[in-house]
Amino acid sequence: MLAMAVVPSTSISACSSSYLPTDSTKTFRSRPPHSCRLSTSSFRCTFSQNNKLWTPAGINQPGFSSSRQVIRSAVATEEELEKASVPKDGIENLVIIGSGPAGYTAAIYAARANLKPIVFEGYQVGGVPGGQLMTTTEVENFPGFPDGISGPDLMDRMRRQVERWGAVLIHEDVEYIDVRNRPFTIRSSEHEVKCHSLIVATGATAKRLGLPHEHEFWSRGISACAICDGASPLFKGQELAVVGGGDTATEEALYLTKYAHHVHLLVRKDKLRASKAMQDRIFNNPNVTVHFNTEVIDVISNDKGQMSGVLLKSINLGEQRVLDVKGLFYGIGHMPNSHLLQGQVDLDAAGYVNVKNGGPETSVEGVFAAGDLQDPEWRQAITASGSGCMAALSAERYLVKNNLLVEFHQPKVEVPKKDFTTRDVQMGFDISLTKHKGQYALRKLYHESPRLICVLYTSPTCGPCRTLKPILNKVLDEFEKSIHFVEIDIEEDPEIAEAAGIMGTPYVQFFKNKEKLKDIPGVKTKSEYREFIRANT
Repeated sequence: MLAMAVVPSTSISACSSSYLPTDSTKTFRSRPPHSCRLSTSSFRCTFSQNNKLWTPAGINQPGFSSSRQVIRSAVATEEELEKASVPKDGIENLVIIGSGPAGYTAAIYAARANLKPIVFEGYQVGGVPGGQLMTTTEVENFPGFPDGISGPDLMDRMRRQVERWGAVLIHEDVEYIDVRNRPFTIRSSEHEVKCHSLIVATGATAKRLGLPHEHEFWSRGISACAICDGASPLFKGQELAVVGGGDTATEEALYLTKYAHHVHLLVRKDKLRASKAMQDRIFNNPNVTVHFNTEVIDVISNDKGQMSGVLLKSINLGEQRVLDVKGLFYGIGHMPNSHLLQGQVDLDAAGYVNVKNGGPETSVEGVFAAGDLQDPEWRQAITASGSGCMAALSAERYLVKNNLLVEFHQPKVEVPKKDFTTRDVQMGFDISLTKHKGQYALRKLYHESPRLICVLYTSPTCGPCRTLKPILNKVLDEFEKSIHFVEIDIEEDPEIAEAAGIMGTPYVQFFKNKEKLKDIPGVKTKSEYREFIRANT
């Protein structure tokens, strides 16, 4: 990269491209180490002491030229450095929307190119941050992991790499995009950003069947995430069903055999669409029964209002029957999350973004698409990552070509430490601490704490749990002396989860004075947790 010609570094890119167009010489600004925190109105950055701004030796020597615009500063006060961290015209180089393999890979490449990308990771709309891999059990075909790796672990590693190179991460859903006017406008719940280029990597969302009682039993027997909900004690030793015939459905069926007595795979057609390897595993597993030519009509409940079975219809015969199962898991494909782009960039009939000649360029110059949003055919983690790389390199070329790039130099950013600790469990229970883990702590607090108690139920393979924990942790920090928090791993403490009726994770319960006040399943906005805690402390 061009930056390596002026900034000493021991890091070598696996593949780099240099741009040395002719133009008047500019002066580069060195950004000091910092950690970014988001407020409701602006980015708040804390800088380490003794930082110095410098002009690389030789940059003004004859023969060195670049069309990259660079912010110059000769001050070192924190207040002025904060102001200098934003381009003078208030317009960012690049915004990336999405946080799956495509979005994170684009962020890594863009940050290494000193573009200081702004990444909207998402929150609820379009699935959890991290994309579909956050609900994937084992990823066995991603290069570099000979023993395989879980989807959430892979996305955690990608995210840490993004943080290492200094991209700005915003944990919010984008609500509005305007690419008709330049600069582009990106608006979330708490931020509005102007930018010269945009990469959209919003992925796809799991489809639902639209059963008559689907909403009533969602997260109470129906789920689209086996690794989130399959470990629930209420599913252990039971018969479960999975609907679908592709890799997603077969993978979920095999995963559920770890907990269920038996798994039924319900397939509308007369054959599986899954890869040959997955088909072999399904047909050779005695704990899986495949029902071909079968349509799911609805779910059935017992006298207690609990899901007790699914109503099926034979495609060939038209006959209906009830299959007794305690849970139904969806693996029926995905829809592209392109609603924000409708009417602004060209989409195909299914809603996928049309790109040019197999690249990331869309019908709007400066707007690029990556990942499953523009890929109805391959839809693999590795192809999504590759398209994210292409999008970042294309965005950089676009900015340079149009003399729009403002370059930021910064050392690697220290990755934050994990939010939660089991220290109080390992070293002895201490009620004066706010955060705890495990059933012993929960029992003690339930009987002894006068504070509001927040209980978070998680499981090791739950991707949405990893999304929720740091968010909830920040909200709890606002009420440090007024609340107690306990995390319960439903695999380590299944009896607690079963007694609480937990059928999926993440799941939050609030207690006070031995009385349960509220259940909050899934991942919700910070304001929902904050408002409830404030009203009850």
